[in-house]
Amino acid sequence: MPELPEVETIRRGLDKYVVGHKILDIEVKAPRIFTGERKNVIGARITGVRRLGKGLILNLSNDYSLAIHIKMTGQLIYRGKETEDIEISKTKVGSIPNNFTHVIFELDHGAKLYYNDQRRFGWIKVVRTKDVMDLPFFKTVGPEPPISKGSHEKELTLEMFREIISGKNTKIKPLIMDQSRIGGIGNIYANDALFKANIDPGRSAKSLTDDEMKNLYEAVIDVMKLSLEKGGASELSYVNVLGNEGSYQRYSLVYGKKGRECPNCKTKIEFIKLGGRGTFYCPNCQK
Repeated sequence: MPELPEVETIRRGLDKYVVGHKILDIEVKAPRIFTGERKNVIGARITGVRRLGKGLILNLSNDYSLAIHIKMTGQLIYRGKETEDIEISKTKVGSIPNNFTHVIFELDHGAKLYYNDQRRFGWIKVVRTKDVMDLPFFKTVGPEPPISKGSHEKELTLEMFREIISGKNTKIKPLIMDQSRIGGIGNIYANDALFKANIDPGRSAKSLTDDEMKNLYEAVIDVMKLSLEKGGASELSYVNVLGNEGSYQRYSLVYGKKGRECPNCKTKIEFIKLGGRGTFYCPNCQK
């Protein structure tokens, strides 16, 4: 599932290419993905793009907003005159529109914004701007690591991070992936951050020392900043708004590297399941 760096990359792309456009029409091919009245969107201009954890909010000029969560395989792809010469990923997108294009926003100046979703888990909701934060996802999402200046609305500080972890019996990896506690950390960056901090992902949260909590907090920020710099990780279907893949997967530390040598000690990377999620770690380095 796209995580904070991927969704922030999408937000930046939408901010660059979509803000200022007027929505002329909306074609909805999968009604369960799009909820709300189309009439409350058509004719409005997109005035800004916000992100909260893994969720996106497109504010409109008429006091309505589009709340969006792309879930596992959602894609938001912009095509306009200024991007018509930019090639899209043949492996992650193919052509546009395609069989997985479920919502098409027709914008002014001949531009379009496509929403693709192979598994159809994502959603787009039309809501009044003042009511966006009442949606269950946005209401419950926790504070997020400060990886991009000005992009976060609930900043996770070191003190907050320590408070979240201290005294908890939960294993540390599923704890930092709990979106109600910390927004934006998914499986890829939880794996790599725990490796960078030399912490066994199966340890109980309450067993971490103050220094280990500080190291983990800094490691989370470091790996997610690197991913943002690399345009995110295109593990499944993720692409940016131009339809291009990210490259963090080429820089991951342990994620997806079962049986390969640890970059620090050459021990074989092991794979287990924790909280139902695939977990990669070095049994020698991570204690």
